[in-house]
Amino acid sequence: MSQEAPPTAPVTVAERLRTASEAMGPLASTARLDAELLMAAALGTTRSQVLLRHMRDPAPAAFEPLLARRLGDEPVAYILGTAEFYGLEFEVSPAVLIPRADSETAIEAARAAFADAPPARLLDCGTGSGALLLTALSLFPKARGTGIDRSAQALAVAQRNAVSLGLDARAAFHHRDWDTPGWSADLGAPFDLILANPPYVEDDAEIEAVVRDFEPHGALFAGPEGLDAYRVLIPQLPALLTGHGLALVEIGSRQAEAVTALGTAAGLAARLHHDLAGRPRIIAFSRLLHR
Repeated sequence: MSQEAPPTAPVTVAERLRTASEAMGPLASTARLDAELLMAAALGTTRSQVLLRHMRDPAPAAFEPLLARRLGDEPVAYILGTAEFYGLEFEVSPAVLIPRADSETAIEAARAAFADAPPARLLDCGTGSGALLLTALSLFPKARGTGIDRSAQALAVAQRNAVSLGLDARAAFHHRDWDTPGWSADLGAPFDLILANPPYVEDDAEIEAVVRDFEPHGALFAGPEGLDAYRVLIPQLPALLTGHGLALVEIGSRQAEAVTALGTAAGLAARLHHDLAGRPRIIAFSRLLHR
């Protein structure tokens, strides 16, 4: 009489995290973190709860399509639909760039510059998800801000983020392009603080597939030197800033000299800020030399 084989034990969350991390290893330095975040989404819980309470549970079937998308190079933030920036959670989609920790350098620079006299009016040029503008508004509770973008889809994401963060009463978004004459005429200039993370990648730059294939090219690429957006926007900053105002402009790590020169030619003083990795990241432009 033949004996039936004992039932195979289900694969646990811990085991699937291990094998998924190994599979993603060639794709990302954050393979284990990516796997844990996707598992949390599949289980409908948080990453910390996965690690504390669910490691011995059977791995959910819902994890597999999420992993397949990540193995296809799709960014985790787009798979999950959210990204964290400066401790806040933002909706993201392929219509907007994924907020990055490097850009938090602009927020730190704003906090330091306005520690004694907070800004009242803010402008975010190329707002995307609204991460810079809305984070700044969360730090300066009496300020009001305006975000512009040439993408209507991006503006819809930014508006939803303003609502979810409870900042929609102080944030307004407009479909504008700083290449278009008169774009700022009715926005209420001048501003105390201008934030800008314009496109700055060279057209022929070799960038990771996870960025090149999924993030919006209009928010990434800016001509053969990556300077086309700066050449248009920076000469307009003096007319947009109050006398004590500050414009914080993100740059590529090799663009400090060229972008500073554009500001100098426009009559602006410049101060360079580095990110946590020590790379040039933000140029603070002002009409006051002591800034």
